[in-house]
Amino acid sequence: MKKLLLGDFAVARGAWEAGVKVATAYPGTPSTEITEELARYPEVYSEWSPNEKVALEVGIGSAMRGARTIVSMKHVGLNVACDPLFTAAYTGVNAGLVIAVADDPSVFSSQNEQDTRLTAVSAKVPVIEPSDSEEAKEFAKQAFELSEKYDTPVILRLTTRVAHSQSLVELGERKELPNKAYERNIAKYVMMPANARVKHVVVEDRIKKLSEDSNAFSINRVEEGSKDLGIICSGGVYQYVKEALPEASVLKLGMVYPLPYKMIAEFAKSVKRCVVAEELAPHIETLVKAEGIAVEGKNIFPLNGEFSAKLIREKILGEKSEVKAENVPARPPVLCAGCPHRGVFYVLSKLKLNVLGDIGCYTLGAVPPLGSMDAVVCMGASIGMAVGFDKADPEAHKHSVAVIGDSTFIHSGITGLVDAVYNRAKITVVILDNRTTGMTGHQNHPATGKTIKNEPTYELQLDEVCRAVGVKNVRMVDPANLKETEEAIKAALAEEEVSVVIAKHPCVLLTKKLYNGFKVNDKCKKCKACMKLGCPAIVNGKNGITIDTSLCTECGLCKSVCKFGAIE
Repeated sequence: MKKLLLGDFAVARGAWEAGVKVATAYPGTPSTEITEELARYPEVYSEWSPNEKVALEVGIGSAMRGARTIVSMKHVGLNVACDPLFTAAYTGVNAGLVIAVADDPSVFSSQNEQDTRLTAVSAKVPVIEPSDSEEAKEFAKQAFELSEKYDTPVILRLTTRVAHSQSLVELGERKELPNKAYERNIAKYVMMPANARVKHVVVEDRIKKLSEDSNAFSINRVEEGSKDLGIICSGGVYQYVKEALPEASVLKLGMVYPLPYKMIAEFAKSVKRCVVAEELAPHIETLVKAEGIAVEGKNIFPLNGEFSAKLIREKILGEKSEVKAENVPARPPVLCAGCPHRGVFYVLSKLKLNVLGDIGCYTLGAVPPLGSMDAVVCMGASIGMAVGFDKADPEAHKHSVAVIGDSTFIHSGITGLVDAVYNRAKITVVILDNRTTGMTGHQNHPATGKTIKNEPTYELQLDEVCRAVGVKNVRMVDPANLKETEEAIKAALAEEEVSVVIAKHPCVLLTKKLYNGFKVNDKCKKCKACMKLGCPAIVNGKNGITIDTSLCTECGLCKSVCKFGAIE
């Protein structure tokens, strides 16, 4: 039976068909749907881990114990997981261990545009890359086979376009596999220096063998065409190449590290002009040129952004097609109407504070009209940066705060708070607790009291965590109460030690309530104080301020800021 599936769903299906028993992840667009989908299968234990490092460590343990395991994350999540990844390449596996990593060319939902293939080269971990949903399913299955045959973790690399595009997939049956027998093996699994030195040699030999063997892998194939032009490509770029250059010869690589150099050399010799078409870094091009194979690549194509058929035609054939842009109003992303974070950012903006932000939907507090965020770097960095502000300027704590979400605080903010207390920093931390992982689509986390399958579990109390690491000043507020929120933040700023304000209010989208909406009556003085909240439901029209009831979520922020009783 065939079914139309997202690339992420296809990866999940392939893992299920391959007999996977354990799936771990921290949610991150565009990889989130892999583990969400696997959680629907009763045969698979699935979990949202506190962060990607923990997710991979759980995965390493389950694979070591004999269960096929998939760990999913986005490209920046792989940075967090690099510590266990690099050593897992040395230890190898028992049952198959597949790491699905989704890159984000053109930076649709990330803070950078890094290339996972370069990390894999450093880690000495093989990478295979599908071009559509059918390949995503089949490559997921093959990744487990490769992992077990070559005793290595395998990265299954996706990009946003493949992860979030749909194509037909042939559904298969599940292959039920017993756990592989676990054998205690200190030389294999204990990476103390004496063992690691030996294993490094094994890793280098494995990469060489994989490179040689990959010349015969079915996932690498030549599609014969004109001998005037040959294109080497992989992943989603293959689709653009086939559309833009239907007459060209194509070497489609399924394994992008290590490379099948013999196949590439023969292909390059068979055409008059050989071009590597790849998004982001010149990964394939650099490795191929290092083998003395003449190809073109980034001398033609850009180093950033997504490719398209139009771009490939322009760069290869010199054909330019002018596309007339429609006169469509810009719709930049904004915090949702009724978002509890709006109240906090309104107060921070009003107090004219330096705000060190973090990764989450609340990053949108940086954009107009709230415009209340100075810096965003990576998950959990806000607290560490606030400590840095304090150590660089003893007066900084009086006009600076760190802002971090509940899920992000658990992911990697707790250690920053430990550092702040331990090193006697004077900082204020505002934890925006909206009771979910909002940015990636409302996933549970340890402070929600529910697992990935919505089963009840221990509910981590963030205020207790803060006190446990030594924070004496912990205040809990409802950000819909602007007066209370402002007073709490002012009090925290006045402290000469670490202070935490937890702004706790559920994400408005969690309630799934139908709203009638607030209205503006004739008491309105048009002072526009409510508009400073940045709520898209509040409109400044020709006849004065009105509220779009289709957008209003009755969060009450506009009522609390209005001094004239004009909002009912």
